[in-house]
This record gives sequence, C-alpha cells and structure tokens, in this order.
Amino acid sequence: MADVLDQNEVDALLAAVEDSDGKETEPSGPETRVFSHRRAADDVEVRSYDFKRPERVSKDQMRALETLHEAFSRNFGAALSGFLRTIMEVKVANIEQMTFSEFTHSLPNPTCFNLLSAEPLDGSMCLEISPLIIYPVIDRLLGGSNADLFIPQRPLTAIELRLVKQIIDRAMASLREAWESIMDLSFKHTESESNPALVQIVAPNEVVVVIGFELKMGGRAGTMSMAIPYNVIEPVVDKLSNQSWAAYKRHRKDRQLRDRLAGHLDAARLQVTTVLADTTMKVSDLINLQPGDIILTEKPASAPLTLTIGGRRKFIGHLGQYRGNRAFKVKRPIQHKDRV
Repeated sequence: MADVLDQNEVDALLAAVEDSDGKETEPSGPETRVFSHRRAADDVEVRSYDFKRPERVSKDQMRALETLHEAFSRNFGAALSGFLRTIMEVKVANIEQMTFSEFTHSLPNPTCFNLLSAEPLDGSMCLEISPLIIYPVIDRLLGGSNADLFIPQRPLTAIELRLVKQIIDRAMASLREAWESIMDLSFKHTESESNPALVQIVAPNEVVVVIGFELKMGGRAGTMSMAIPYNVIEPVVDKLSNQSWAAYKRHRKDRQLRDRLAGHLDAARLQVTTVLADTTMKVSDLINLQPGDIILTEKPASAPLTLTIGGRRKFIGHLGQYRGNRAFKVKRPIQHKDRV
C-alpha cells in the first residue's frame, strides 16, 4: 500500500502543475532555481541540424568559392594547354557540401587521389583526377595519339606518378594565383593514393566543400574533384563573401586596365614647354622688333618657372643648362595656390 498517495501528496502535485503553467506564484527555495533555469533554456535559439547533410558554409560563401575556382579553372586550362601542346578545356561543373565519407565513397577505385597542404592554413585539401582523363594526358606526354587508348583499372606506376606530378604542380600554381585575393597560400603536394578509402585526413562526418570540374582534351573527357574541409578554410571563411569578392574583381579589373593603358601611353610623345615671362606691348613695337632688341618684363631672372606638358601646368622649377643643352630642373609639382 506504499504506492498509494494520500490527499496531501495529491494536493502538492496539483499545486506543482499549476505553478509550472504559470497560474500561481513561483515557490521559494530550490524550486525557484529550477524554474529560472528552465526559462533561461527557453531563451536559447535552437536551430535544426541535419547530421547527414550538414551545411556550414553559407550560400554567399559558396558562390564566392565557385567564382574563385572559375578563375582557377581558366588559369589551369591555359597552363595545361601550353604544357600539352593541345587545347585543354577546364570548367567548374558543380559545387556542394557533403561529409568526407560521402565524398570518398563517390570516387572510383583506383583513381588519382592527391593531398595538398596550403600553408599557413592547417590541414590538407584533396585533389582527385579521374582515370578517364589522366591516362589520356599521360599518353599525350609520352607521345601517344589517344586514338585507341585503353583505360587500365590499376593504380598509377612510379613513372606515371612523376608525370602526374607535373600536372599537379601547374594546378597548385593556378590555385595559388586564384586564392591570392583571399590569402597568400603556399600549396605543396604531400601524398598520392589510388584508393580514396585509405585516406583519412578528417573525421568521416566532417563537412567538406567539393568543387567538381570537367576536363576535355580532344575527344577525351573526364572529371576532377577538389575537396576542401571546413576546418581548413574556417579561419578565412568570413572573407569568402560574394560582395567582397565582387569588389575585388572590380578593383583587379580596374588595376589591370590602368596598367594596360599606362603601357600603351608610355610610347606617346608630348610637347613640353616653359614660359620665361609674360608682358604686353604695342603691335607697332612688335612689328619693328629687330635682332638684338631687349624686351623688358617685370619677372626677375631668378624667379621659378612653370613647366607645361600637353598644354597643362604640371611642375615648378628653374631653367638651366645640362651637357650643353637647355634644361629644366623640376623642383616640385604645381599646386592650386601657385600663381607662377
């Protein structure tokens, strides 16, 4: 009969329910601290989190990464075209977030899987090149025609890895150029592997940003994937905003335009003149001027002169002689307050 509640216990339970609904005043003592803690927990913002498909990079930052690697694809395609002596097209196909385990399970085995370090950032990035395009590239480097090339299902040999290293070096150079707007990174090839399942650079459920590329060379085509773990780009993720990236592109384009215009204007010729003095005289006196006549001005001989370039007043200096020729020694740029 110990499980049966008496009337006092029933009344206490009902009072507790009424207190939790806010109909009565809060009790004092330990119960007060319990209810205060409950209200503090209710004020915390709760967000839904999908452990299977996490998204830790915002859409603006994803667009910035896509734009950044579009510049990388153009530079990498140009570098490969010059290296292989044939047209190589490289373009961004897709970009998405997934876990590292999903990324490795989506890759073929064997494949060309490479780890890249990006100092001063911690961790490694993954660059995977499909055998469908890497073997035609190797065949091209060895003088083949790629006409009836068989794609072997085996890991790369030591000689083939040395040839692929030259491709990776050009990819790292293009990556360094593309990332210089965000941060100066020093990329280094640290490891190559044929089986992606054997590589564990982060936890299986860690978020990675995967950028997919399409590579075309003649009649051959393949894919390339670059996986960037979130913990690698976390220190610079705030800089990956679409607005700042667009502003950088405008600034870079303006700077390149100025440099190009300056290069074209460098060979242009301009007329440089200086006025010794100004004075007024009658037309009759001007007509009767003869060699040896002296024209008086109110300007002292030691007064500074103005150098005019293309009809515009630019510098102040003094007239002199250098190696037997008349010369103008620039003292300083002209200012608005100067009345020389």
